[in-house]
Amino acid sequence: MDELAALKASAHEGPDPEATRRQHERNKLTAHERIGLLLDEGSFTEVEPLRRHRATGFGMEGKKPYGDGVVAGWGTVHGRTVFVYAHDFRVFGGALGEAHAQKIHKVMDMALAAGAPLVSLNDGAGARIQEGVTALAGYGGIFQRNTRASGVVPQISVMLGPCAGGAAYSPALTDFVFMVRDTSQMFITGPEVVRAVTGEEITHNGLGGAEVHARSSGVAHFLHEDEENCLEEVRFLLSLLPSNNRELAPARSCDDPVDRRTDALLDIVPAEPGRSYDVRAVIEEIVDDGEHLEVHAGWAPNIVCSLARLDGHVVGVVANQPAALAGVLDIKSSEKAARFIQLCDAFNIPLVTLVDVPGFLPGVDQEHHGIIRHGAKLLYAYCNATVPRVSLVMRKAYGGAYIVMDSRSVGADLALAWPGNEIAVMGAEGAANVIFRREISAADDQEAVRAQRIKEYRSELMHPYYAAERGLVDDVIDPRETRSVLVRALAMLRAKHADLPLRKHGNPPQ
Repeated sequence: MDELAALKASAHEGPDPEATRRQHERNKLTAHERIGLLLDEGSFTEVEPLRRHRATGFGMEGKKPYGDGVVAGWGTVHGRTVFVYAHDFRVFGGALGEAHAQKIHKVMDMALAAGAPLVSLNDGAGARIQEGVTALAGYGGIFQRNTRASGVVPQISVMLGPCAGGAAYSPALTDFVFMVRDTSQMFITGPEVVRAVTGEEITHNGLGGAEVHARSSGVAHFLHEDEENCLEEVRFLLSLLPSNNRELAPARSCDDPVDRRTDALLDIVPAEPGRSYDVRAVIEEIVDDGEHLEVHAGWAPNIVCSLARLDGHVVGVVANQPAALAGVLDIKSSEKAARFIQLCDAFNIPLVTLVDVPGFLPGVDQEHHGIIRHGAKLLYAYCNATVPRVSLVMRKAYGGAYIVMDSRSVGADLALAWPGNEIAVMGAEGAANVIFRREISAADDQEAVRAQRIKEYRSELMHPYYAAERGLVDDVIDPRETRSVLVRALAMLRAKHADLPLRKHGNPPQ
């Protein structure tokens, strides 16, 4: 028993106290410290803590630390089972070898079999060069399991150090990626390779740091200043997700009254369609206790995607953001929302769509980079979603963007609107200029004629009840009753069941 205790202590403490000190000097925690922050206290059960590699050559036969550079097992978060593996940078720089990979494969298989979320705490230097192609094969097994688990159990990647080369594809295959400013990086080819091939000079953080992936590439969903806050938010995210695709997200009791009037919405959203406002204030007014977790907050800010609760039940909120690019849809925002919708649909999370969209972003750059293809991703995601879906037009909804934002015609279960809504092919000014172009150009007083025709078009085709009269909107509601109307609608739809046609899988636009 003394020998066993000594072996396990050695595996836990790492091969060298100096390595632990260096890890802390980098403002980084050890693998066990990170797992301790993620999981409920005392709940962690480790698997294969005494595993060692079998490699020989290049001095490897003399270096066989227990655990082989990764800590793996399961525990609980808020009382629910969660599987986790964490690279130990103190051992071979967290590099992946054969034994290391097999430990990860085991815990991934266990997560899928048990129907529980999987969290990876990444801090590794990539494939272990001394083990050659067997290390690369280990990554292949991880990628295959990431793909097999996609849409079955939630997968969360937490980047707490470097992640280079092929290793970066595993986080890209998961549902959420967390990064910590200054300490985590992801890239396929490092700065040295970039310099050698292209001559470009760039730092590790400038190439693939947390800020880059949170704001420019869209790879990172969440950005944090330190590991402690990052892991605390991972715990919060897990509280909003079901354990697997056969369950609903955990509900909780709610002290926020269901019938609470949302009077502030009358002031938050201006009546004038061209005036800006922050749609996050609308979300906070509607959801339980004003609390929501925004996904991809720094990327494609012209659309907001958040997880929140209504009457204690988790919902996904998709909302146009007039405070950024006037809330238009473009390539990035279409991709962002499509991915979020697919996540919610995979894990049985109802969707609430808040619409205030002037259209798609015009421009040569957007057309040449495939706005048609990327916008179709958003359309496909909504049309394919079978979870309860409620859309609300708060102000304007023009053209194809109105259709794409979960209109009744693409399958929304309930389509609602506020009294100030403008639903039309385009704005009244643009429509009048097209329809009455000749009449306006021939008039002596062109501005007077244009103003008159704009007024006529708005009164005939854009009044607040035009869509409701034709059954395209189920009801026009008082903004102050928005919360109670949404709660009642989602309660009615909670038992919704919808089947898609029998097929192996769809072929969504890419």
